[in-house]
Amino acid sequence: MSIKLPKVDPARLDEEFEADRDVLQHLADNGDRAHIKRAVDVSFRGYPDHLQALAEAAKTFGFVELDREDDPEGGKPYLFLERDQAVDAESIRNLTRTCLQIEIMFDVEYDGWGCEAQTGSVH
Repeated sequence: MSIKLPKVDPARLDEEFEADRDVLQHLADNGDRAHIKRAVDVSFRGYPDHLQALAEAAKTFGFVELDREDDPEGGKPYLFLERDQAVDAESIRNLTRTCLQIEIMFDVEYDGWGCEAQTGSVH
């Protein structure tokens, strides 16, 4: 299935990527080898029906559903998705762009990404 992806505000992408740089630096400081593919999770927050629509379309973006959580303070729930990829700067910038496009398409709030550092060799 081919879908038309919305344009992302360049200033918003730059703002998000600035925060991503801090995470990438922290990973590098801990010996991460950014080119090694690993599970990277992303989270979105929104109304349950919007999150459900996103979960159903996740494969379109290369993701699988990882988990859902209610907000302990009674706010909107979270949806966690995951895909395997490298975490070099270009890969993360592309991930962030995709997540911001998802945010627009599904009327959800992108809440960030995470992964475990990979310091070993590729198997």
